[in-house]
Amino acid sequence: MLRFAASLFFLAGLVLITSYVVNGEGNMEYRELTEEEENVIIHRGTEIAYSGLYVESFQNGMYTCKQCNTPLYMSETKFQAHCGWPAFDQAVQGAVETSPDDDGVRTEIHCTACGGHLGHVFTGEGYTERNVRHCVNSISMNFIPAHRIETAYFAGGCFWGIEYTFDNTAGVLSAQSGYMGGSFKNPEYSDVCSGFTGHTETVMVIFDNSIVSYRELAMTFFEIHDPTQINRQGVDTGTQYRSAVFYTDAAQLDILEELISILEGNGYEIATEITSAESFWQAEDHHQNYIESNGVGSACHTRVNRFTRE
Repeated sequence: MLRFAASLFFLAGLVLITSYVVNGEGNMEYRELTEEEENVIIHRGTEIAYSGLYVESFQNGMYTCKQCNTPLYMSETKFQAHCGWPAFDQAVQGAVETSPDDDGVRTEIHCTACGGHLGHVFTGEGYTERNVRHCVNSISMNFIPAHRIETAYFAGGCFWGIEYTFDNTAGVLSAQSGYMGGSFKNPEYSDVCSGFTGHTETVMVIFDNSIVSYRELAMTFFEIHDPTQINRQGVDTGTQYRSAVFYTDAAQLDILEELISILEGNGYEIATEITSAESFWQAEDHHQNYIESNGVGSACHTRVNRFTRE
């Protein structure tokens, strides 16, 4: 539960970087909508009050866009407004955008990632301390229960390439570049690059375990960087580029030990540090989604088959 709460805090408080429905080329794919869903999501309609699936639902979890699966709202921000539609007083930062309604009075809300219509936003009603109500059509959303949401932390050289790979992995809800493994609080990039803080460039991956498993993500990690190199990755040298995985529970540790045993059996001398996860510090905004934002390509982390012998 603590790990899930941390994931909720991260997604609610930081800029969302990715959606997790992608095709093999890393482009977002949209779900095929029913006629009723299309009427609301595409044509900006409204479902009948009190008819939606999530009006009276207050389970612990995450609400995502029905069309593109981008995370939109956390269950901790949902409240009972008795208005006939699900109500939230905060969206995942960057996940929802607004536009004037055609009626000239209300303000519409849309999924930032795909533009899908969600509902309307109202302020000044006094329902919660935030004094905001996102009135959302249930039909515009999917719900992921808490037990399906997990967090993983991987460090394998420059975090740009690691983040890019997981950004484009089906089942990943969010991939965020940051720093772990050091003693210095709130480090900045210049601090980490000095080598004195002990941090390594790390990517936090929040994923839906009904779509992709931790084992699959860990295997991907061991194949997109060289886990035999010490304090370097390619041309990048220094302790901040060391290979490391920060596990969140005993189940993740067991999987990591199993995979390393397989790799060692295949002749690799694994240098990857395996450490219990502690504080994760978000990297500066310009490091987030760097490869796609700057069009520099993803060659810095090319996948190599290390688990099977042909």
